[in-house]
Amino acid sequence: MKKIVFMGTPQFSVPILETLIQQDYEIVLVVTQPDRPKGRKRTVTAPPVKVIAEKYNLPIYQPEKLKDSYETILNMDVDLIVTAAYGQLLPKALLEHPEYGCINVHASLLPELRGGAPIHYAILQGKKETGITIMYMEEKLDAGDILTQEKVIIEMTDDVATLHDKLANKGADLLQRTIPQLFANQLTAIKQDESKATYAPNITREKEKVDWTKSNLELYNHIRGLRPWPVAFSMLEGKRLKLWHGELDNNDYFDSVPGEVVSVDNEAFVVVCGNNKGIRLTEIQPEGKRRMAATEFINGDYIKLGMVLGD
Repeated sequence: MKKIVFMGTPQFSVPILETLIQQDYEIVLVVTQPDRPKGRKRTVTAPPVKVIAEKYNLPIYQPEKLKDSYETILNMDVDLIVTAAYGQLLPKALLEHPEYGCINVHASLLPELRGGAPIHYAILQGKKETGITIMYMEEKLDAGDILTQEKVIIEMTDDVATLHDKLANKGADLLQRTIPQLFANQLTAIKQDESKATYAPNITREKEKVDWTKSNLELYNHIRGLRPWPVAFSMLEGKRLKLWHGELDNNDYFDSVPGEVVSVDNEAFVVVCGNNKGIRLTEIQPEGKRRMAATEFINGDYIKLGMVLGD
Protein backbone atom coordinates (compact mmCIF):
# COMPACT_ATOMS: atom_id res chain seq x y z
CA MET A 1 0.00 0.00 0.00
CA LYS A 2 1.41 3.38 -1.04
CA LYS A 3 2.13 5.78 1.80
CA ILE A 4 1.02 9.41 1.49
CA VAL A 5 1.55 12.54 3.56
CA PHE A 6 -1.23 15.06 3.05
CA MET A 7 -0.70 18.78 3.66
CA GLY A 8 -3.61 21.22 3.66
CA THR A 9 -5.46 23.67 5.87
CA PRO A 10 -8.78 25.28 4.79
CA GLN A 11 -12.13 23.93 3.72
CA PHE A 12 -10.90 23.70 0.11
CA SER A 13 -8.57 20.89 1.20
CA VAL A 14 -11.24 18.80 2.93
CA PRO A 15 -12.85 16.93 -0.01
CA ILE A 16 -9.37 16.32 -1.40
CA LEU A 17 -8.21 14.69 1.84
CA GLU A 18 -11.46 12.72 2.13
CA THR A 19 -10.97 11.36 -1.39
CA LEU A 20 -7.48 10.12 -0.47
CA ILE A 21 -8.83 8.50 2.68
CA GLN A 22 -11.43 6.60 0.64
CA GLN A 23 -8.80 5.20 -1.75
CA ASP A 24 -6.43 2.31 -1.19
CA TYR A 25 -3.61 4.42 0.28
CA GLU A 26 -2.16 4.77 3.76
CA ILE A 27 -2.28 8.35 5.00
CA VAL A 28 0.72 8.27 7.32
CA LEU A 29 0.51 11.91 8.38
CA VAL A 30 -1.70 14.98 7.93
CA VAL A 31 0.18 18.28 8.13
CA THR A 32 -1.84 21.44 8.69
CA GLN A 33 -1.46 24.93 10.13
CA PRO A 34 -1.68 25.45 13.90
CA ASP A 35 -5.02 26.21 15.57
CA ARG A 36 -5.73 29.95 15.34
CA PRO A 37 -8.00 32.49 17.09
CA LYS A 38 -11.11 33.04 14.99
CA GLY A 39 -14.18 35.28 15.00
CA ARG A 40 -15.01 38.28 17.14
CA LYS A 41 -14.47 36.32 20.35
CA ARG A 42 -11.06 35.11 19.09
CA THR A 43 -11.85 31.53 20.00
CA VAL A 44 -8.93 29.22 19.21
CA THR A 45 -10.20 27.01 16.38
CA ALA A 46 -8.79 23.98 14.60
CA PRO A 47 -8.39 24.26 10.81
CA PRO A 48 -10.94 22.24 8.79
CA VAL A 49 -8.33 19.69 7.71
CA LYS A 50 -7.47 18.91 11.34
CA VAL A 51 -11.15 18.32 12.10
CA ILE A 52 -11.38 15.74 9.30
CA ALA A 53 -8.08 14.10 10.27
CA GLU A 54 -9.33 13.69 13.85
CA LYS A 55 -12.59 12.22 12.56
CA TYR A 56 -10.62 9.45 10.83
CA ASN A 57 -8.04 9.09 13.63
CA LEU A 58 -5.17 10.12 11.39
CA PRO A 59 -1.86 11.34 12.86
CA ILE A 60 -1.62 15.13 12.78
CA TYR A 61 1.36 17.50 12.69
CA GLN A 62 0.97 21.29 13.06
CA PRO A 63 4.32 23.10 12.82
CA GLU A 64 4.27 26.89 13.09
CA LYS A 65 6.98 27.12 10.42
CA LEU A 66 7.49 24.03 8.30
CA LYS A 67 10.92 25.19 7.11
CA ASP A 68 12.19 24.86 10.69
CA SER A 69 10.34 21.66 11.62
CA TYR A 70 10.19 19.05 8.89
CA GLU A 71 12.48 16.32 10.23
CA THR A 72 9.41 14.39 11.38
CA ILE A 73 8.43 13.91 7.74
CA LEU A 74 11.97 13.21 6.55
CA ASN A 75 12.17 10.34 9.04
CA MET A 76 9.05 8.71 7.58
CA ASP A 77 8.80 6.18 4.78
CA VAL A 78 6.76 8.18 2.27
CA ASP A 79 5.90 7.46 -1.36
CA LEU A 80 4.14 10.76 -2.14
CA ILE A 81 3.36 14.11 -0.56
CA VAL A 82 0.08 15.72 -1.65
CA THR A 83 -0.63 19.36 -0.80
CA ALA A 84 -3.76 21.44 -1.30
CA ALA A 85 -3.88 25.01 0.04
CA TYR A 86 -1.48 24.19 2.86
CA GLY A 87 -0.27 27.78 3.16
CA GLN A 88 3.51 27.31 3.41
CA LEU A 89 6.25 26.56 0.92
CA LEU A 90 8.01 23.20 1.25
CA PRO A 91 11.79 23.09 1.84
CA LYS A 92 13.92 21.53 -0.90
CA ALA A 93 14.85 18.52 1.26
CA LEU A 94 11.17 17.74 1.68
CA LEU A 95 10.43 18.16 -2.02
CA GLU A 96 13.11 15.60 -2.82
CA HIS A 97 12.17 13.10 -0.09
CA PRO A 98 9.27 10.97 -1.50
CA GLU A 99 9.92 8.48 -4.28
CA TYR A 100 7.12 9.96 -6.42
CA GLY A 101 7.78 13.56 -5.42
CA CYS A 102 5.44 16.23 -4.06
CA ILE A 103 2.32 17.26 -5.95
CA ASN A 104 -0.07 20.14 -5.39
CA VAL A 105 -3.75 20.65 -6.19
CA HIS A 106 -4.09 24.28 -7.30
CA ALA A 107 -7.34 26.13 -8.06
CA SER A 108 -6.50 27.67 -11.42
CA LEU A 109 -5.36 26.76 -14.91
CA LEU A 110 -1.67 27.37 -14.38
CA PRO A 111 0.38 29.31 -15.30
CA GLU A 112 -2.57 31.70 -14.80
CA LEU A 113 -3.32 32.91 -11.28
CA ARG A 114 -0.42 31.64 -9.25
CA GLY A 115 -0.71 32.52 -5.58
CA GLY A 116 -3.02 32.41 -2.61
CA ALA A 117 -6.28 33.80 -4.00
CA PRO A 118 -6.89 32.23 -7.45
CA ILE A 119 -10.62 31.73 -6.87
CA HIS A 120 -11.17 35.37 -5.97
CA TYR A 121 -9.16 36.67 -8.91
CA ALA A 122 -10.84 34.41 -11.45
CA ILE A 123 -14.12 36.18 -10.67
CA LEU A 124 -12.59 39.62 -10.10
CA GLN A 125 -11.07 39.45 -13.58
CA GLY A 126 -14.36 38.39 -15.14
CA LYS A 127 -13.07 35.06 -16.42
CA LYS A 128 -15.53 32.68 -18.06
CA GLU A 129 -13.60 29.62 -16.95
CA THR A 130 -10.93 28.53 -14.54
CA GLY A 131 -9.96 25.06 -13.37
CA ILE A 132 -7.78 22.71 -11.38
CA THR A 133 -4.11 22.00 -11.99
CA ILE A 134 -2.22 19.13 -10.41
CA MET A 135 1.49 19.76 -10.63
CA TYR A 136 4.84 18.86 -9.18
CA MET A 137 5.93 21.25 -6.46
CA GLU A 138 9.15 23.21 -6.53
CA GLU A 139 10.68 25.97 -4.43
CA LYS A 140 9.15 28.71 -6.59
CA LEU A 141 5.46 29.46 -5.93
CA ASP A 142 3.08 27.42 -8.13
CA ALA A 143 5.68 27.11 -10.89
CA GLY A 144 6.15 23.33 -11.04
CA ASP A 145 5.60 21.08 -14.04
CA ILE A 146 1.96 20.27 -14.80
CA LEU A 147 0.69 16.70 -14.54
CA THR A 148 -3.04 17.12 -15.22
CA GLN A 149 -5.55 19.95 -15.69
CA GLU A 150 -9.30 20.25 -15.98
CA LYS A 151 -11.50 23.27 -16.72
CA VAL A 152 -14.43 24.56 -14.66
CA ILE A 153 -16.98 26.99 -16.11
CA ILE A 154 -17.63 30.20 -14.16
CA GLU A 155 -21.29 31.18 -14.28
CA MET A 156 -22.37 34.82 -14.01
CA THR A 157 -24.16 33.89 -10.80
CA ASP A 158 -21.09 32.31 -9.19
CA ASP A 159 -19.39 33.94 -6.25
CA VAL A 160 -16.30 32.82 -4.31
CA ALA A 161 -18.33 30.37 -2.21
CA THR A 162 -19.97 28.54 -5.12
CA LEU A 163 -16.83 28.51 -7.27
CA HIS A 164 -14.77 27.35 -4.28
CA ASP A 165 -17.01 24.30 -3.87
CA LYS A 166 -16.95 23.49 -7.59
CA LEU A 167 -13.16 23.65 -7.64
CA ALA A 168 -12.66 21.71 -4.40
CA ASN A 169 -14.83 18.87 -5.70
CA LYS A 170 -13.16 18.97 -9.11
CA GLY A 171 -9.76 18.91 -7.40
CA ALA A 172 -10.72 15.81 -5.43
CA ASP A 173 -12.03 14.09 -8.56
CA LEU A 174 -8.99 14.96 -10.69
CA LEU A 175 -6.56 13.87 -7.97
CA GLN A 176 -8.36 10.54 -7.66
CA ARG A 177 -7.74 9.95 -11.36
CA THR A 178 -4.21 11.38 -11.40
CA ILE A 179 -2.46 9.50 -8.58
CA PRO A 180 -2.89 5.97 -10.04
CA GLN A 181 -1.41 7.22 -13.33
CA LEU A 182 1.45 8.84 -11.43
CA PHE A 183 2.25 5.66 -9.52
CA ALA A 184 2.10 3.71 -12.80
CA ASN A 185 4.51 6.19 -14.46
CA GLN A 186 1.91 6.95 -17.13
CA LEU A 187 2.10 10.76 -16.95
CA THR A 188 4.40 13.16 -18.77
CA ALA A 189 4.88 16.41 -16.89
CA ILE A 190 4.67 19.61 -18.94
CA LYS A 191 6.68 22.73 -18.10
CA GLN A 192 4.73 25.91 -17.48
CA ASP A 193 5.08 28.77 -19.95
CA GLU A 194 6.59 31.50 -17.81
CA SER A 195 5.63 34.18 -20.35
CA LYS A 196 1.96 33.46 -19.61
CA ALA A 197 2.23 33.50 -15.82
CA THR A 198 -0.18 35.75 -13.92
CA TYR A 199 -0.61 36.14 -10.19
CA ALA A 200 -3.37 36.10 -7.59
CA PRO A 201 -1.85 37.50 -4.39
CA ASN A 202 -3.74 37.46 -1.10
CA ILE A 203 -6.54 40.03 -0.95
CA THR A 204 -5.56 43.31 0.75
CA ARG A 205 -7.87 45.83 2.40
CA GLU A 206 -7.22 48.22 -0.49
CA LYS A 207 -8.38 45.55 -2.95
CA GLU A 208 -11.70 45.29 -1.10
CA LYS A 209 -12.56 48.92 -1.82
CA VAL A 210 -14.91 49.58 -4.74
CA ASP A 211 -13.84 52.00 -7.49
CA TRP A 212 -17.05 53.47 -8.88
CA THR A 213 -15.27 54.82 -11.99
CA LYS A 214 -15.11 51.25 -13.32
CA SER A 215 -17.91 49.75 -15.43
CA ASN A 216 -20.93 48.19 -13.78
CA LEU A 217 -19.83 44.75 -15.04
CA GLU A 218 -16.42 45.19 -13.40
CA LEU A 219 -18.08 46.23 -10.17
CA TYR A 220 -20.55 43.35 -10.32
CA ASN A 221 -17.55 41.02 -10.62
CA HIS A 222 -15.83 42.88 -7.79
CA ILE A 223 -18.75 42.33 -5.41
CA ARG A 224 -19.23 38.64 -6.19
CA GLY A 225 -15.46 38.11 -6.39
CA LEU A 226 -15.15 39.06 -2.72
CA ARG A 227 -18.28 37.33 -1.39
CA PRO A 228 -18.56 35.80 1.20
CA TRP A 229 -15.04 36.83 2.21
CA PRO A 230 -13.64 39.41 2.69
CA VAL A 231 -16.58 41.42 1.15
CA ALA A 232 -16.31 44.52 -1.02
CA PHE A 233 -16.95 47.90 0.57
CA SER A 234 -17.44 51.57 -0.22
CA MET A 235 -17.59 54.64 1.96
CA LEU A 236 -20.88 56.42 2.63
CA GLU A 237 -20.77 59.68 4.55
CA GLY A 238 -17.46 58.72 6.10
CA LYS A 239 -18.47 55.23 7.19
CA ARG A 240 -17.73 51.86 5.67
CA LEU A 241 -20.60 50.16 3.84
CA LYS A 242 -20.05 46.51 2.91
CA LEU A 243 -21.64 45.48 -0.37
CA TRP A 244 -22.86 41.90 -0.07
CA HIS A 245 -24.99 41.57 -3.14
CA GLY A 246 -25.53 43.55 -6.31
CA GLU A 247 -27.21 43.09 -9.66
CA LEU A 248 -26.41 44.55 -13.05
CA ASP A 249 -28.75 47.36 -14.13
CA ASN A 250 -28.24 47.75 -17.87
CA ASN A 251 -31.71 49.14 -18.63
CA ASP A 252 -30.93 52.80 -18.06
CA TYR A 253 -28.23 55.34 -18.91
CA PHE A 254 -27.47 57.67 -16.02
CA ASP A 255 -25.88 61.08 -16.60
CA SER A 256 -24.47 61.25 -13.07
CA VAL A 257 -21.13 61.11 -11.28
CA PRO A 258 -19.77 57.63 -10.51
CA GLY A 259 -20.93 56.50 -7.08
CA GLU A 260 -24.11 58.57 -7.06
CA VAL A 261 -27.36 57.01 -5.87
CA VAL A 262 -29.67 57.46 -8.86
CA SER A 263 -32.63 55.28 -7.94
CA VAL A 264 -34.26 54.06 -4.74
CA ASP A 265 -37.23 51.70 -4.53
CA ASN A 266 -38.69 49.33 -1.94
CA GLU A 267 -36.14 46.57 -2.54
CA ALA A 268 -32.86 48.14 -3.64
CA PHE A 269 -30.96 51.27 -4.56
CA VAL A 270 -29.02 51.86 -7.74
CA VAL A 271 -25.53 53.37 -7.82
CA VAL A 272 -24.14 54.64 -11.12
CA CYS A 273 -20.77 53.35 -12.36
CA GLY A 274 -18.11 54.74 -14.66
CA ASN A 275 -19.86 53.56 -17.83
CA ASN A 276 -23.07 55.40 -16.83
CA LYS A 277 -24.78 52.08 -16.11
CA GLY A 278 -25.86 51.02 -12.66
CA ILE A 279 -25.37 48.44 -9.92
CA ARG A 280 -28.56 47.59 -8.06
CA LEU A 281 -27.56 46.92 -4.45
CA THR A 282 -29.87 44.48 -2.67
CA GLU A 283 -27.87 43.45 0.39
CA ILE A 284 -25.47 45.57 2.43
CA GLN A 285 -23.87 45.89 5.85
CA PRO A 286 -23.42 49.31 7.47
CA GLU A 287 -20.34 49.86 9.61
CA GLY A 288 -20.80 48.36 13.07
CA LYS A 289 -24.07 46.66 12.14
CA ARG A 290 -25.22 43.30 10.89
CA ARG A 291 -25.70 42.23 7.30
CA MET A 292 -29.16 43.27 6.06
CA ALA A 293 -31.42 43.47 3.03
CA ALA A 294 -31.25 46.85 1.32
CA THR A 295 -34.97 47.22 2.09
CA GLU A 296 -34.20 47.63 5.78
CA PHE A 297 -31.50 50.19 5.03
CA ILE A 298 -33.85 52.15 2.78
CA ASN A 299 -36.74 52.03 5.24
CA GLY A 300 -34.44 53.34 7.95
CA ASP A 301 -33.94 56.42 5.79
CA TYR A 302 -30.17 55.87 5.61
CA ILE A 303 -29.97 56.26 1.85
CA LYS A 304 -31.39 58.98 -0.40
CA LEU A 305 -31.23 60.04 -4.04
CA GLY A 306 -28.17 62.12 -4.78
CA MET A 307 -25.95 60.64 -2.08
CA VAL A 308 -22.51 59.70 -3.40
CA LEU A 309 -20.66 56.55 -2.35
CA GLY A 310 -16.88 56.53 -2.29
CA ASP A 311 -14.11 58.68 -0.86
